[in-house]
Amino acid sequence: MMNAIRILGLDPGLRRTGWGVIAVEGSRLTWVAHGVITSADKAPLAERLLSLFDGIGAVIATHAPHEAAVEETFVNSNPQSTLKLGQARAAAMIAPAKAGLLVAEYAAREVKKCVVGTGAADKTQVAFMIARLLPTAGGPTQDAADALAVAITHAHSRKARMLRQVA
Repeated sequence: MMNAIRILGLDPGLRRTGWGVIAVEGSRLTWVAHGVITSADKAPLAERLLSLFDGIGAVIATHAPHEAAVEETFVNSNPQSTLKLGQARAAAMIAPAKAGLLVAEYAAREVKKCVVGTGAADKTQVAFMIARLLPTAGGPTQDAADALAVAITHAHSRKARMLRQVA
C-alpha cells in the first residue's frame, strides 16, 4: 500500500480505552492493529490519565498513523462519571495532537450509523460488523471494535470531504 493513510480510532474510557488502526487506500480498508489500554482502578486520577496518554503515545509510535479520530463523550445520569470520561477523552485527544496528527471527533450515533446502518445499534452489532468489514482483525474486544468503528467512520468521512472538494 504505497499511498495508504493510517487512521487511529480511539474509544476513550478511564478504565479501558479501545484503540484501532486501519489503513485506507482508495475505498479499501485494511486492518493494521487494535488493542485496549487499561489503567489501575486504585491509582490516583492523574496517574490513570497519564497512563492513558502514554499508552496512546506508544500506539502512535508503533503504528505511525497519519490521522486520529475520537468518539465523543455521551452524557449519562452520573455527573461524576461523565466528568471522568471527559477527562479520559481529553487525554485521548491530546496524545495524537501532541504527535502532530489531525484529530477528528464523531458522535457515537454517527459511528453506529456508518458501520451498522442505524444510530441505535448496540455494541454487539458494531462488533459483528467490524468482524465482517475487517475480517483479519480476528474478532476484537468491544472496546477495540468500537475504536475500529471510529476509524472506519473517519475514513468514510474524509473520503466524502475529498469528493465534495473535487466537485
